[in-house]
Amino acid sequence: MKITYTWRGDFDNAAVNALHAAGFGHPSQGVDWRDRVHRHSLGWVCARRDGEDLLGFVNVAWDGGAHAFVLDTVVAQGHRRLGIGAGLVAEAARQARAAGCTWLHVDFEEHLTPFYLDACGFRPTAAGLIAL
Repeated sequence: MKITYTWRGDFDNAAVNALHAAGFGHPSQGVDWRDRVHRHSLGWVCARRDGEDLLGFVNVAWDGGAHAFVLDTVVAQGHRRLGIGAGLVAEAARQARAAGCTWLHVDFEEHLTPFYLDACGFRPTAAGLIAL
């Protein structure tokens, strides 16, 4: 199985909605991902098996300058723990660096610490959050 990672790759909204719903444990929400990422993101990465099936997706938002933010990293059920998620984040980091960003941020739930810190190379940092 060959996995390809495509920066700002084409995707179908239904496919990303299905990945997101399965990955985050909620019903499909019918989000217009194409509109969302085109309006708000530096880019996104699509992971595909043999150039066809969408197996993973990550959104890379930014502040228009030095800071990029990894959001919505998701890999299809049955294809997790194969390095696909780390590949998505690695391509996101390469592309954010190429765009002139100097920082790539991520926030995550505690159970994802090994993925983001060990597999992806993020380092822990102090941060704050206000629930709105």
